[in-house]
Amino acid sequence: MTTIRDFTITRFAFKRDRMIGDSQVGFDVCNVSVLELHDENGRTGTGWMLNLFYAQPNLGELQRSFRTEAWAGLNGQHPSTLIHRIGRPRGGNQRALSHGFGEAIDQALWDLAAQQAGLPLYRFLGGSNPKVRAYASGLDFHLSDAHYVEFFAKAKAMGFEAFKIKIGHPDLAWDLKRLRLLKEAVGPNPVIMVDANEAWTPKEAIRALHAYHDAGHEILWIEDPCLRDDFEGLRQVSEALPFTHINTGEYLDLSGKRRLIEARAVDYMNVHGKMSDVMRACWLAAEYGVKVTLGNTFLEVGVHIAAALPEAEWIEYSFQNYKHLTDTPIRFEAGYAIAPDVPGHGLGLSEVARREHAVATVAEGLRPAGPPPAPITLS
Repeated sequence: MTTIRDFTITRFAFKRDRMIGDSQVGFDVCNVSVLELHDENGRTGTGWMLNLFYAQPNLGELQRSFRTEAWAGLNGQHPSTLIHRIGRPRGGNQRALSHGFGEAIDQALWDLAAQQAGLPLYRFLGGSNPKVRAYASGLDFHLSDAHYVEFFAKAKAMGFEAFKIKIGHPDLAWDLKRLRLLKEAVGPNPVIMVDANEAWTPKEAIRALHAYHDAGHEILWIEDPCLRDDFEGLRQVSEALPFTHINTGEYLDLSGKRRLIEARAVDYMNVHGKMSDVMRACWLAAEYGVKVTLGNTFLEVGVHIAAALPEAEWIEYSFQNYKHLTDTPIRFEAGYAIAPDVPGHGLGLSEVARREHAVATVAEGLRPAGPPPAPITLS
């Protein structure tokens, strides 16, 4: 094994090709920095630090913070020993690193460890089949009806058969209209998931899903119908809706996911974030026979986890215009995501993006992500 010897951070900020969000929030800028950990043999592991809502600090501050908070625990260490290390948090050391460093470090370490083993990450994680069924997710609450129909019609034309839409509007008729428009866009018998993003109380969720059902809409799952830690409320929703499933858990830490599963309040546990924590959560889900679905992960790196876990039936794909950051984006064919068959996760930072699109300071403003995008870009 070779050890970690250096790091690079590269900062980006660019306009998204559409306003994305749900009934609670919306955002149209991508603020992301890329962490690269370099080993002594020239390999590079890559991870991402994403801030959905706010500009990240200037590059110099990111570098200073990383060196102060995280570098001493990485420099000279073997990636494989770090990804399997179990710490015992106590008192003041129970805190997250700044600026999303923790998740980026985790991704970069797994990438680097798999490269050093000479294996694609999904195989390093124990998987054998690189294909995972994917659903098209619009993050579409803020799209006009016309753009909404255009978006999902294009997704259907690309081979997707399953579609997730945002619901939870104060006017239930709005939700029912979007469900009807979805079928007009993609055909009469799609696989449909809906995501409320905690917009409802348990009673409101039950009322809404019965209305969808009565209107003839078959729903595979309702995602986050009520507050994430209302385990009793989620269980009540599940028991009242025998014709659909409950998908939740993405906003909970590992301890919260354990409590959610033990409360019998989830059918599909939504996972993303630190790969190490996701794997532990999925092992727990398997103990209880709970299925797993991979939510949005940056550049769809989560396909490797999904391909490694028999409980992971789906991965989310939301068509975000950040593919220019890598030369080898994840492939989607006939409604499946396909994990790259190269050592590591295969999503290294593009040298063109590093050279042409990086911005070191907030004052530099937004840098275009290549040519101006069309109103809705699916690729």
